[in-house]
Amino acid sequence: MKRALISVYDKKGVIEFSKELIALGWEIISTGGTSKVLKEAGIDIIDIEEITKFPEILDGRVKTLHPNIHGGLLYKREDEEHIKTLENLNIHSIDMVVNNLYPFEETVKKEGVGHDEIMENIDIGGPSMIRAAAKNYKYVTVVIDPSDYSKVLEELKSEGDTSMELRRALARKVFQYTAYYDSLIAKYFNSLDSIEFPEFITLSFKDKDSLRYGENPHQKAAFYREINDLEGTIAGAIQLHGKELSFNNINDGNGTLEILKEFDEPTVVAVKHANPCGIGSGENLLEAYNKAYESDKISIFGGIIGANREIDEEVAKRINDIFIEIVMAPSYSEKALEILTSKKNIRILQIPNIMRKEYPFLDIKKVLGGILIQERDIRFLGEELKVVTDRKPTEAEMEDLLFGWKAVKGVKSNGVLLVKDKGTIGIGMGEVNRVWAVKAAIERAGEKVKGSVLASDGFFPFKDSVEALAKAGVTAIIQPGGSLRDKESIEEANRNGIAMVFTGMRHFKH
Repeated sequence: MKRALISVYDKKGVIEFSKELIALGWEIISTGGTSKVLKEAGIDIIDIEEITKFPEILDGRVKTLHPNIHGGLLYKREDEEHIKTLENLNIHSIDMVVNNLYPFEETVKKEGVGHDEIMENIDIGGPSMIRAAAKNYKYVTVVIDPSDYSKVLEELKSEGDTSMELRRALARKVFQYTAYYDSLIAKYFNSLDSIEFPEFITLSFKDKDSLRYGENPHQKAAFYREINDLEGTIAGAIQLHGKELSFNNINDGNGTLEILKEFDEPTVVAVKHANPCGIGSGENLLEAYNKAYESDKISIFGGIIGANREIDEEVAKRINDIFIEIVMAPSYSEKALEILTSKKNIRILQIPNIMRKEYPFLDIKKVLGGILIQERDIRFLGEELKVVTDRKPTEAEMEDLLFGWKAVKGVKSNGVLLVKDKGTIGIGMGEVNRVWAVKAAIERAGEKVKGSVLASDGFFPFKDSVEALAKAGVTAIIQPGGSLRDKESIEEANRNGIAMVFTGMRHFKH
């Protein structure tokens, strides 16, 4: 007679599953709370103490950690020496383990939870047992997910046993789960001592969304979420309308949010291919949208729009004038939703607490053979702003310079942008030469360039950028400073009456 050891925290479906096993002629060993639930349902079970000949001790901390359990799981069924050992020690075979672990993830997420409670929810016997069963999957079936009960029963009824393919798939699931479970525990212990970069890195992601394809149609892709509080992120967005998000939608949407979070006043950010094509702030969201749209009326087509205020009817009408892939906002008026959902293909995301800035996330980039990990770039300025030219910026120029300094953080390096009245008018991004980025921004701004200010994510290595800006009519510049030729750039600015401010901090984005 085959035996199953059933000990589950999540008891969904376990009574029905156990009854089916009994009907198929299996015996059931059980422990603690699961034993009680099954007995109350009228199911005959063997208590774990009958197998171990030892009581559960230490408030249940030790109950399945016993040779009579692990011997019955781990022996090789065709190995004569293994069989003799079990016979001599009167150890019975255990052919199935049904177990899911203490809810460490749910516990550590609880508001106000104490350290002792977290420690008590680190499962020890469970992982040992399911890993033993998974290691010996050639002979043993291990089930950790109630959704797999039906697959197991189907094969037992039709074939009399589970197939090797199913047992291997279930074993794979075990090792993925225990690796994830242990990564959460390691992450918690790192947090106790504020360790951001430990000796061994374990990353915890779950809830896979299969994507149609990756960056390009020939690339497979999926989206996994972190376990942290996801409010205010693309991963925690509520989709109100439209087809599923793509790889590029998620990547570009995240970039939009990163820029949007820099601004407290009503602001709209438009992004295309991971770069902003328009950013605008105003007294209200309609004014902000108009500035973002006017920045680049062509590139915004087919782009992503993020707003940090509720989208109302007027803004929705303006958005619907063109084709937009995604709209993101903390909320929408009833009329705005009616207008936006009139278009079938637009994706509408609601992101509560969209202005949240602080997250326990790290920035991760994959390279061949490794990963690069860094803190997120959430700082704004280094030391105090330093005016390095003879002329100081006017109050209006300084307002635009600070707007530009926030905005340029979201531009791929080498990145610069021109600003007028808290709206971008020309953006130069992703160039290998800074003066090329400057010239691209000037060209895109057109006649609006006169009287604008420029923000640069890195210092000017030569004075050629200042010369080009002076010729175009730019009146003020904000940049990190720190070049060996800063003096030449400052002198060129002074010759042309340009105000220049150093921030003491750069914001490269690759």
